[in-house]
Amino acid sequence: MWRGQYRMVADGREVAVWDPSWWRTGGDFEVDGRAFAVRSNAWGSRFRMLDQAGGEVAHVERAGRKNWSVHAGGRVYEFRRTSLWGNQQELLSAGIKVGSLRRTSAWSGEVEADLPGMPLPVQIFVVGVQIALWQASQAAAGG
Repeated sequence: MWRGQYRMVADGREVAVWDPSWWRTGGDFEVDGRAFAVRSNAWGSRFRMLDQAGGEVAHVERAGRKNWSVHAGGRVYEFRRTSLWGNQQELLSAGIKVGSLRRTSAWSGEVEADLPGMPLPVQIFVVGVQIALWQASQAAAGG
């Protein structure tokens, strides 16, 4: 039931801490002194990443679906879930896998991401959205 924080590590150094929200789907994190908030709609299918001033930095469309996308900085990043019950997502470019995101352990909650070409705050946003979706799925399943 207790939702712990996630340490985000890149190239061997901690770059952020994902702090899940207790009362809504989403969370908060800070990168290089800049704070970001992640919030979802009531259905958990759309997530927004907001900066300190409340401006939208990025958003996710169709979260939790087989095919979903991230919009940030004028770019669209396409993702595909590899299987209905799997914990792996593929980052696509022109339909070809160029990166991935996967939960490596259901017990520890560890997540591994390879998201080339994506700015670090957006990478953390993507990982945070997946953590929120996995947690919501576990809560709905009663575990």
